[in-house]
Amino acid sequence: MEIIGRISRGTKMDQIYIPKTRQGLNPGDYVVITPLDKKINQKTKEKPYFYNVKNLEPIKMIIINNIFSIIEEKIRNYKNIIITGSFLETGSDFKDIDIIIIGNEKVNKGEIEKELEKYLGIKFDIISLDNKTLISGLNSDPLYQMMLSKCISKKRFLYKIKKEINYKLLDLHLLKSKNLLEGFSLMRGREKYYSIRNIISIKLFLEKNKLSNEIVNREIENIFKISITDIKENMIDNPKFIKNYNKLYNSLFKKIMSRTKNASK
Repeated sequence: MEIIGRISRGTKMDQIYIPKTRQGLNPGDYVVITPLDKKINQKTKEKPYFYNVKNLEPIKMIIINNIFSIIEEKIRNYKNIIITGSFLETGSDFKDIDIIIIGNEKVNKGEIEKELEKYLGIKFDIISLDNKTLISGLNSDPLYQMMLSKCISKKRFLYKIKKEINYKLLDLHLLKSKNLLEGFSLMRGREKYYSIRNIISIKLFLEKNKLSNEIVNREIENIFKISITDIKENMIDNPKFIKNYNKLYNSLFKKIMSRTKNASK
């Protein structure tokens, strides 16, 4: 007879609980404890939840399952673990894997990032939040909405967004996109893309539009008449682009600053 159990942490010794109603394995019997086979383990575990992720390479799914397992060993009382970012796009065009850990427990992000990198050989960027902070971010911060518009989570989550525009926060985000105007010739294609994506996210957020990578990318191509691929490959060499970008930046800056001043009064 075989029984699948989980090791529980004890005061002096860790232990495994098994049901009293069973055949065999009587008190006093000697048994062998062995790790559950990985294939069996994957079948018995709850499957992750996909949000706007249509296709994912099998190797990435293996990586995600390993991420969840390693983090679970480090943190017992988490609320959820969410994978987001460019890792979920098709192909291998990503620098690191973005992880959001939701919970009230204080998390040693550096230690977990090192542990994950040690076993998986990939760079990681972890954000640790409690549920209240996450909901507040989703309500007022376009970056949070972009992060969770496409993700894979360990547990199911449902958040009702009540949009609250924080103009001071948007002003700080907009400042990041000013780098493109000041250092255009020195920036790599991917850096330019993130600056452009940031400013378009702010624009759509102020217009009370829904945010996702697909929606933002489509808006970028409509406004600047250039493909996302060309931007990422640093194929932007057009004075008209800079003129349009500068015009959009100044327009958003004036709008945000006028609202910020009104709010302060």
